[in-house]
Amino acid sequence: MGHDYEVVIGLEVHAELATASKVFCGCPTAFGAPPNTQTCPVCLGLPGSLPVFNRRVLELAAKAALALGCEIAPHTKFDRKNYFYPDLPKAYQISQYDLPLARHGRLLIDLPEGSKSIGITRVHIEEDAGKLLHQTAGGQIGRAASSLVDYNRAGVPLIEIVSEPDLRSPEEAYAYLTELKAILRYTEVSDCNMEEGSLRCDANISVRPRGQQALGAKIEVKNMNSFKNVRDALAYEAKRQVQAVSEGAVLTQETRLWDAEQGKTLPMRGKEEAHDYRYFPEPDLPLLELEPAWIEDRRRELPELPRARRERLQKLPQLTAYDAGVLTSSRMLADFFDAAVASAPPKAVSNWLTGDYLGRLNAEGKDLEYETIATLPISPSQLGQLATLTSSGEISSKIGKQVFEEMYATGKDPDEIIKSKGLSQISDPQALAKLVEQAIAENPGPAAEYRKGKQQALGFLVGQVMKASQGKANPQRVNQLLREKLQ
Repeated sequence: MGHDYEVVIGLEVHAELATASKVFCGCPTAFGAPPNTQTCPVCLGLPGSLPVFNRRVLELAAKAALALGCEIAPHTKFDRKNYFYPDLPKAYQISQYDLPLARHGRLLIDLPEGSKSIGITRVHIEEDAGKLLHQTAGGQIGRAASSLVDYNRAGVPLIEIVSEPDLRSPEEAYAYLTELKAILRYTEVSDCNMEEGSLRCDANISVRPRGQQALGAKIEVKNMNSFKNVRDALAYEAKRQVQAVSEGAVLTQETRLWDAEQGKTLPMRGKEEAHDYRYFPEPDLPLLELEPAWIEDRRRELPELPRARRERLQKLPQLTAYDAGVLTSSRMLADFFDAAVASAPPKAVSNWLTGDYLGRLNAEGKDLEYETIATLPISPSQLGQLATLTSSGEISSKIGKQVFEEMYATGKDPDEIIKSKGLSQISDPQALAKLVEQAIAENPGPAAEYRKGKQQALGFLVGQVMKASQGKANPQRVNQLLREKLQ
């Protein structure tokens, strides 16, 4: 990246709303149904059919806008966005143009150099188009000999969240998307499943000489189906544009596709302007008047949002910013932690939850963003009990891992497992003294080394006692007794 140029990025994110039915008809929105089985005259745009607005769509869209700090409009309307494409059966999309649902929000992102505020231009409601299935191995439109159309998705409710051009690097764009997804998941507005197309992102990127106020030619990049692809596509495109401008080329506004296999963007078409879509008010839907009391009801429905939750957890004893970030990466994980830590040490719960527990769940392909606490093999209360037992020294960490594995396999409480398997920690002074004397007698070399000042030798002797006791000896008490005996 040339140091004489600045990258300017704005993102347009489409999120499918978590409703049971479509935005203007009663067809279901469930993912995975056989092609073209979830359609009706309304979402197919057949003559004589009329849209009826789904009130739940408005409630979810307003919650998302409020969570992003937007101003909700007192009245809003729908418009027809006209264009011809095979996945758009009506040849127009019902969207919002000059009177969107919400404007003027902001989203804080965390960067190595600190936090940064990214402006939200607008949040508006629209219907989704159908899905084109390009007949190639990788699904790329540019290489397809033919395409199939599935209209099940046509009419699924969306919100489009448009950022200000405040992002200055692919890394900032990645951080923005990560935080935005967390907010949408926490508020239960969308499941944000990118594999199912519930969250999609288009990026606008330009470059300009550093210090210049005017924006360069805006290039839109599409076909990015993961946050990593967004970051990679923007990195490539920024480098391509800087090189082109440095060599004297004049960039023109266009739309390009990201080809992940080639690792590059490819030309698609000239970029449309708003007037190209010939927007006009939707004649079959009325103006929506939003009462202040209704807006406040939506505000009261908001949960504790990710940033506020991270800041709260960082105030708990011994929890770091990293711990808080991991624990709040999904609402379900954060809810689990809050329930487990109610009567247990926060740091111990965090270690068990983000270490052994998440490791096992991830190994089995369980994604905590889409699981529920009730379906998990170990409950928050049980994990809290285990954390208390290990942090208090009632059982060693080694025994704790044995107990954890049994809890995971059977769902039993840790106390029950410890009792049934005889795993209680040895803390009796006389029993421990015998084990310590045995370790010293059987290992005179390390004992002599410790007396000469070699501190590492003590760790070896502690290990021998733990081995002889099958991990049941209290390690803190063993350490203390060894020091006393050797001195």
